[in-house]
Amino acid sequence: MKILLVEDDIMLNEMITEYIASTGHVIISAKTGMESLAILEKEKFDLLILDINLPDIDGFEILERLHEQKRMVPTIYISALIDIEEISRAFDLGCFDYLKKPFHLKELTLRINKILKTRIVPQRHKRLSKHYSFDSENMTLLYNNEPHILPKRQLQIIELLALNRSLVVQYDMFRTYVWNDDYIDNATIRAEVNRVKTVLREDFIKNIRGSGYMIERPE
Repeated sequence: MKILLVEDDIMLNEMITEYIASTGHVIISAKTGMESLAILEKEKFDLLILDINLPDIDGFEILERLHEQKRMVPTIYISALIDIEEISRAFDLGCFDYLKKPFHLKELTLRINKILKTRIVPQRHKRLSKHYSFDSENMTLLYNNEPHILPKRQLQIIELLALNRSLVVQYDMFRTYVWNDDYIDNATIRAEVNRVKTVLREDFIKNIRGSGYMIERPE
């Protein structure tokens, strides 16, 4: 797994970097939000570990900027903050976990391993079902390796679900990723997803009642 760590405490940054590297992951570290954004412009990561309080832009804004670019990367926030509003904001932004400082480095690796078990490290072709796969590099849905042409919005729905296989994609994520944060009610989202399902030759989009949709990882 390729990880980006953003932590302004130099000693903690070095400790985490050395420890995570020793567990077999590739890790790149940054000490400011702007430095991390410059790195993210050039490289792709499977996981972000973000401190919230940074000397320039905070960890929340880093994730918000990625969402504006339609980039969804699993994120663990680390922070000394214990305010429930801050914690709620972190999860509202879609973070996978929140770890309060100080913490044992082994605890961080346990959180990373938990994400590894629920999410495949991104690959160019993501298998969605027996015959369907998604080419994330070229944003193309394939049926038996042949393109299945869909309108842009429907393809964005497939892309979002493919990027989050085995995870529930909630309605707010559809609003952010597909409708650019426009207020669209849940019924409209359901109707559009149902239109996608009617044109697919296999039924692999699962409705999670009251929450959203998911694509289960094929066996």
